[in-house]
Amino acid sequence: MAVKKSEIYSSLWASCDALRGGMDASQYKDYVLVLLFVKYVSDKYAGDPDGLIEIPEGGSFADMVALSQIETWPIDRLRP
Repeated sequence: MAVKKSEIYSSLWASCDALRGGMDASQYKDYVLVLLFVKYVSDKYAGDPDGLIEIPEGGSFADMVALSQIETWPIDRLRP
């Protein structure tokens, strides 16, 4: 059974509302725009040695997603 585009949009909208919680929409957009930018840069320049932007090790969008799966963040990972 095919999924309608309107169902996808509704599901995404509901997910964003759940994630936002009690935060004002004007504040929430700042976080979302930053994540979209990081995702775009990560996808565009990952593995490109001649790219305009160098993605440092551990700084890609995939690395952020992996970090979000950790229950507690060890303090040692934050130290250089």
